[in-house]
Amino acid sequence: MDRVTQLASERPVVIFSRSSCCMCHAIKTLFSDFGVHPNVHELDEIPRGNDIEQALSRLGCSPSVPAVFIGGDLVGGANEVMSLHLNRSLIPMLRTAGALWV
Repeated sequence: MDRVTQLASERPVVIFSRSSCCMCHAIKTLFSDFGVHPNVHELDEIPRGNDIEQALSRLGCSPSVPAVFIGGDLVGGANEVMSLHLNRSLIPMLRTAGALWV
């Protein structure tokens, strides 16, 4: 989990993903459309990606991807991100984390 914590604090927005996951793609597209440039870790393309995915599961991510961290804090998966977006909480969170300036 130390590795997850380290990776999650690298940038204001960090997404753990799998390259073949359609919900991961949707979340990455949402952030891209906002003009946010998250650090994306494709767990099926990096060494020890399975270990990171297991650590995300232990943190409570179910399913384990996508797992979104904003400001170093776990926000959750696609459902949580979309809920934040629909209730207009996501943009203020991104501003507070320094991922958006407008």
